Amino acid sequence: MGYGNSFLYLGLRHGCLTNGSHGTQIQLFVDPFHRMFSLDNRSIQYPFAVVERVPVVWSIIYAGVVPLLILVCWAAIFRPKPYQVQVTILGLLVALMLTSLITDIIKNAVGRPRPDLISRCMPKKGTPANTLVAWTVCTQSNNHILQEGWRSFPSGHSSFAFGGLGYLSIADLWRCILALIPMLCALMIAISRLEDYRHDVYDVTCGSILGLIIAHFSYRRYYPPLRSVACDVPHEAYEIVGPNGFSKLPGDEEQQIQERGLGSRGWEAQTYQLEDLPSHHDRLHYTSSATPA
Repeated sequence: MGYGNSFLYLGLRHGCLTNGSHGTQIQLFVDPFHRMFSLDNRSIQYPFAVVERVPVVWSIIYAGVVPLLILVCWAAIFRPKPYQVQVTILGLLVALMLTSLITDIIKNAVGRPRPDLISRCMPKKGTPANTLVAWTVCTQSNNHILQEGWRSFPSGHSSFAFGGLGYLSIADLWRCILALIPMLCALMIAISRLEDYRHDVYDVTCGSILGLIIAHFSYRRYYPPLRSVACDVPHEAYEIVGPNGFSKLPGDEEQQIQERGLGSRGWEAQTYQLEDLPSHHDRLHYTSSATPA
């Protein structure tokens, strides 16, 4: 199996393409849960930004394409082992696709209104302002704009940015201040969602944390803990995928046991035997012989 074919096989095996297609299907074909709202709620009365500071396409470029190109340049310059290139790029793809899928699922399940919901909704005239109303009062003709009004939590831009750029920052490819540049870019993308009134601080914070968690999970899938001296050296292939296609990553205690050589050495059995107790006849004989005449 060639290098390109093996990489594609690993990507398909780990479900990168499947997760990406499922996330797209959720956005296009699944309507979110519509929470009721009131027109006098000032937290959802912000204006609708027609032109976003970081559109979806640029978010994908910043958090997905740019980290991928950086990893490709790293592979071309430093010439690591082909297997390390595979798992490094695959870890990025897993982080991006899994972040997108989980974020879209939570968005649709929670159905939290965006800060610009009323501007999107364009409610009918005469709608009571001080009572809870349903989404049926909206007159917005663009269904996509309307449905996106209930996909506020968590912030997809924030989670995707920290999933891709966060993964790039924890990979041990850069040193010192250079490692903070991807995190700073992800932070600026997250802040742009606040400036466009697409999300509030709670949405952006939770989305950023979600992206970082998935980025760390994806990194640990192929690399040792960050506190390890060899955190930039991936696990061997046999440590990641077992004969049945699944395996558990060794924990710290298991690794310590294997390093001491206890993993392949059984405990030496030690047997103990109690001394034979004297019989009743022997005790009587000892007593009679010890008695003075």
